[in-house]
Amino acid sequence: MRSWGGEMRLKSVTTVRGVGDGDVGDCLGIVRALPEYFSEGVAEKVREDLGRHLAWVAVRGERVVGFVVVERKGPLAAEVLWVAVDAADRGQGIGRRLVNEVLREVRADGVRVVEVKTLDASASYEPYRATRAFWERMGFVQIDTIDPLPGWDPGNPAAIYVAALEPTTGRRPSEL
Repeated sequence: MRSWGGEMRLKSVTTVRGVGDGDVGDCLGIVRALPEYFSEGVAEKVREDLGRHLAWVAVRGERVVGFVVVERKGPLAAEVLWVAVDAADRGQGIGRRLVNEVLREVRADGVRVVEVKTLDASASYEPYRATRAFWERMGFVQIDTIDPLPGWDPGNPAAIYVAALEPTTGRRPSEL
């Protein structure tokens, strides 16, 4: 498992830490318990990505309540591949805090731009309305819709969101 080695506190009872081998089953359990967000077969992709990329978990007591997986795309860029919070713990700010901590960590490691893909509004699938709103509240901006996106099932248009964590040059775009 590759992960950041530190630990951060969320509220008084939730911590964020790098994922460990013992956390994988808990992360997959969260995925399997959210069939309205994750289609069949996604758990195996998540398992592979947890072993291949940077990953963090939110832990409340001894229980994993959420996770994030991030793929480094280059020296200045990364993509959030997976984010999920246990259904029983949603709406408590865990996802927001977890993603904020992860973005702080990747920014400190030199990442300037982060991408995330989610189901586009044109799919008219109600559960993802909240997902898109979450990313927009987190400061991400939708820049494109791709259908079909390679690797995604046809008819599932991908909304491409990005967020700039820092300027990518020493100057602001208006100064170029």
